[in-house]
Amino acid sequence: MTFDRSKEKLVDLPFDRRTLMLGTSAGLTMVAAGGLTMLSSRPAHAAPQVGKPAPDFTAVDSNGKTHKLSELRGKLVALEWTNHDCPYVRKHYNAGNMQAIQKQAADAGIVWLTVISSPPGEQGNVTPEKANELTQTRKASPAAVLIDPKGEVGRAYDARVTPHMFLINAEGTLVYMGGIDSIPSTRADDIEKATPYFRDAITAAVKGEPVKNAVTRPYGCTVKYTTS
Repeated sequence: MTFDRSKEKLVDLPFDRRTLMLGTSAGLTMVAAGGLTMLSSRPAHAAPQVGKPAPDFTAVDSNGKTHKLSELRGKLVALEWTNHDCPYVRKHYNAGNMQAIQKQAADAGIVWLTVISSPPGEQGNVTPEKANELTQTRKASPAAVLIDPKGEVGRAYDARVTPHMFLINAEGTLVYMGGIDSIPSTRADDIEKATPYFRDAITAAVKGEPVKNAVTRPYGCTVKYTTS
């Protein structure tokens, strides 16, 4: 199985001995070191759908401030799932790509919320102080970093990997969900070659136009939700 753009076998893609998640429905498959396997149990949440109201949530950010999605009605909202140790996340931050998209969003008045759903003991889990340090050292500019160790926000959006991107319009409707771009690799030089799905979604949403490729394949390191 290959991608037309990268011509790489999925099982040969470099990753941190975790998994590469692909797909956009309940029938998504998981590529693991041993091959293709179906996803096991999923949380009892209705899967989010483009064109439908985005799942509401309440979450506390790294500075102790509470955010409620419904209170942001009237504004475009971007959601970015992250894990700073994930090589796919590092690809976009080390190259400055994620920061550039965040700036594009901020300049357009979009509220960008970065979400960390890694529980204690799992890769990507950080203290609020560490989250703020990462924002500063990477020169990132989200409106807030939401700390979601119980996975409540992540499960509501069925966020599967890092990065996993979502865009919500001013009416509270989900208009994009999926990958940041079209090439599932950890190589920074692939960024310019890829179709910039999330950038394109932002551009269309700001203009009030329908988002092309509104549902795409997310790729990255699997979000490891708490089982407690």
